Parts: sequence; structure tokens; C-alpha cells
Amino acid sequence: MGGRVTGRRLEGGARSRTAHEYVRQALRAAILDGTLGSGERLLQTELAEQLAVSTTPVREALRDLASEGLVVFDPHRGALVRTLDIADVREVYELRMTLEPLMVRRVVDRLSDDQLDRARELQRTMAETTDMGEWSDQNRRFHAVFHEPDAGTRLAGVLAGLRDTATPYVRVSLGARPQQVPQANLEHAQLVDLFLARDVDGIVELTVQHLRATLAAIEESQQRFAPGRG
Repeated sequence: MGGRVTGRRLEGGARSRTAHEYVRQALRAAILDGTLGSGERLLQTELAEQLAVSTTPVREALRDLASEGLVVFDPHRGALVRTLDIADVREVYELRMTLEPLMVRRVVDRLSDDQLDRARELQRTMAETTDMGEWSDQNRRFHAVFHEPDAGTRLAGVLAGLRDTATPYVRVSLGARPQQVPQANLEHAQLVDLFLARDVDGIVELTVQHLRATLAAIEESQQRFAPGRG
């Protein structure tokens, strides 16, 4: 196994109550930030040793991540970080462009001042961030804020899974198309303004435009770094 997974060490009784969630969060973060790369084997004994837990919460966490689309189980190699091809990525973004407008219409009037303030804070932080790994994680968290009023619904769960699946590709695409970052930062600021104004049509239009531009950046990065190129 390549990257080393780290996380907060659990002690005493807290370990038995929270180990599953602790491991799930640590593994998700490692996949999303690229510590665990595409196609990498996820060996339960090694992960348990790295995270100082038994193999039981690791096995449960891997099942959770498989249901989210971040992990797959191969009958011969066991658990692997899911590898997506460009056709899969396009499907992810087609689904998001279809479902995000539905979410917008469900939550626009229920977003609180606190949620909008947090979105604005994340947007400003992203505008000053130069580390693309951090930027891509902040980007995921920024968009997640707008789904909070519908947390726990099937739609929110589906969109969260699609967003997490896309995050590693977003990070890679920024290296191929760095000019995408300032444009995305501008669109994020505009998006917060539109939510503050409760402008449903404007939010939907900008959201779809933003997703389409991100997909174009991912496609460009895949073409640039495909085998046999460069």
C-alpha cells in the first residue's frame, strides 16, 4: 500500500464508541486528498495498524466508502480505491447538472444566515489559498454548505457521493488548467450573492455553468496526462 493514513489516536472507551466513524473519516480524507491514490489496494491489517484500531472498524468503514462510490471490492485483490475513467466522470457531472437544480429549489428559502456566512467565509478562504489540495477540499466543503437544509434526504446523499467521487479529479485538473481557479473563485463569490438574493434562476444557471466548466477542466487534464502524451 502506498500512502500512509493518519488520524487522531483514540483512547479508552472513546475508541469502542467512535472507531468506525474515526476510520471512515480518515480513509475518506486520504482518498480525497490523494494520499490513497486511484486503484490503490486497501489492506485492512495495514490500515488498522496505521490508525491504531482493530480490523473490524476498518472493514465497516470500507463497506461505507464502497456504498459512497469511493472504494470498490475486487474478488481477487480485495478493497481498492475506485478508478474512474473519463466516461464515468462525465456521467458524474451529467447527474450533478441534473440534480443540483432540484436541490437549489428545495433549499434556497431555507438556508440560514449562519450557513450563508460560512459559505462566504469558505469562499474568501479559497480566494487566498494557493495549495490546490487544500483548495479542492475547501471547494467540496463550500458546495456542501448549500445542501445542509436538506441533510439526511436521499437527494442530499446522492449529491454528496457524486461530489466526493469528483473531488480527486478536480484536484488533478487544476494542474492542467490553473486559470480555472480564479474563474471558479469569482463564480463562488457570485453564487453566494445569488443565494443571499434568493435568485433561484440565477443560482441554477451559474451552478450548471460552473459544473460544465469544471468538467471541461477535468477532460483537459485527462487528455494532457493520458499515456503516450507529453
